[in-house]
Amino acid sequence: MVTLTLPGSAGGGQQISGSMRQRTVVMYVEIGCFVSCLCGWILICSTLATEYWIVSESASVVLSAGDYYSNLWMDCVSDATGVSDCKYYPSMMDLSVFLHVCRALAVVSVIFGFWGAVLALIGMKCTKIGGSELTNARVTFAAALTYMASGFCGMIVYSWWGEKARSEFVDPYYLETKFELGAALFIGWGGSCLVICGSAVMCYFSGKESFPKRMNIQPRKPPTNMTARTRRTYMLPGSSRPTTFIIPPSHQSYSESRGSRESRGRTGTQTSQSSPTVRPTWPPIDSAV
Repeated sequence: MVTLTLPGSAGGGQQISGSMRQRTVVMYVEIGCFVSCLCGWILICSTLATEYWIVSESASVVLSAGDYYSNLWMDCVSDATGVSDCKYYPSMMDLSVFLHVCRALAVVSVIFGFWGAVLALIGMKCTKIGGSELTNARVTFAAALTYMASGFCGMIVYSWWGEKARSEFVDPYYLETKFELGAALFIGWGGSCLVICGSAVMCYFSGKESFPKRMNIQPRKPPTNMTARTRRTYMLPGSSRPTTFIIPPSHQSYSESRGSRESRGRTGTQTSQSSPTVRPTWPPIDSAV
């Protein structure tokens, strides 16, 4: 937000330089957040092609020692000579609900990350592709939300997959092959954390510019006992603007009661002074006789 002042006003250059400095800081923060989100998205994309989501090592016999590993798309096995063989899942309709949901969330995470990068490149201050400052800030805010959705989708996939492998490994009644956590899960966790952290910081700064009235809410002042009667407007000498003086209710009631008493006293004095003294009249003595 740039504050414009008159050329002759004091401190105008300092305000403009301060706003420009703040805009520069926000621009560098947006660049750092974008790089963090982009790196995290690349790590998430790399896990889809990585085969080591879960790994199981079987070394009971030296000649038949081998590693079993799998990911979202296939199961693989490698023997002691280093020869590996992978087999895709035969039927998509025969897969479990767990695998379908994990695939969907992983693909959605990649798609959201792509569109988040597009929106961020349009709305960031360093690219100058969008329109006004408010429009760019709102586009950047939408990019941050899209990146955050991408990070949470990826975090759900890797956490759910790792929890399933852990629960099967510690279950004593699970008789099938037990797997351990592979390298792809750790890479995915790191990438998801980068995306979530970068998008959170970007969301804060862009949201502060997109919705300034909602983010900068001033605290309400406590209510007062001031009424319309306690407000009196006076015209100061030499001024064309009326000045309002606020009189507390207690002082006003005291002044009103004092004024009423003084007015009653003055009224009584005036009445006593204006009315002549009336003396009783006695009848003459002759008439009485």
